Amino acid sequence: MIEQMTEKPATESNRLEEIAAGRKIEAVIHEQALEAEPAVEIEHFSLWYGKKQAIHDISMPIPKGEVTALVGPSGCGKSTLLRSVNRMNDLIEGLTIRGDILLGGDSIFSPGVDVIELRKRMGMVFQKPNPFPMSIFENVVYPLRIDGQRDKNTLSQVCEQSLRGAALWEEVRERQQESGLGLSGGQQQRLCIARAIASDPEVLLLDEPCSALDPLATGKIEDLIDDLRGDYTVLIVTHNMQQASRISDYTAFMYLGRLIEFGVTSQIFTKPYLKETEDYVTGRFG
Repeated sequence: MIEQMTEKPATESNRLEEIAAGRKIEAVIHEQALEAEPAVEIEHFSLWYGKKQAIHDISMPIPKGEVTALVGPSGCGKSTLLRSVNRMNDLIEGLTIRGDILLGGDSIFSPGVDVIELRKRMGMVFQKPNPFPMSIFENVVYPLRIDGQRDKNTLSQVCEQSLRGAALWEEVRERQQESGLGLSGGQQQRLCIARAIASDPEVLLLDEPCSALDPLATGKIEDLIDDLRGDYTVLIVTHNMQQASRISDYTAFMYLGRLIEFGVTSQIFTKPYLKETEDYVTGRFG
């Protein structure tokens, strides 16, 4: 059970200075965020790379069927937290964790958890588009191929459905046998999203999916994310405050590995509880 402050705190010393001084601070989580049905629950989660602590005792829900943005300065732990949700950080030597992350009420760190199966429940899209050196069709159906699916009709249906879901079908329907590497950067990123949703995941994890794209391609990805809400729970890392305000339902502000404030995006950007949050989202620092 996540227990955090849900009312606006009294005036106090600067929280960011307190954190920089190594003092513990309590995150402010808005009541509406706690009332939403969670798809993922992060509970007192901490993470170390060797002796360096990157995440400090974070607790927060990720509301089901909504878009949640993680924002904060570079190096604040956003991507580390995102990659912890599908245990991608397991591959890093010297990693230590404390606390828990629940998916559908079950711990992702339980001894019996099959990490491969877990990652099928969470599609992942990275900063730089990473299509495989194979056809557009084979890129999309790759998750089904590795599951042993060979039925041509099933593969064709899933490919079309996923490309439509990624708003790419009309652009590539006659080019499915061409290499995915021949697409533009924005098309490649949407191809990666099509591949991510082909296995029908519960959660989509997007790590700055627009950082390598031009404004036009970025706009298409943002429209796509808007279309995906409801069908998927989306957790996105972004440095772009305007993007976070446009596409997300909830926003979490992080700083030096700590959660500072988490709530409905419209309130975080117009009337946050904390001055530190207001200063960051309005560009006064960071």
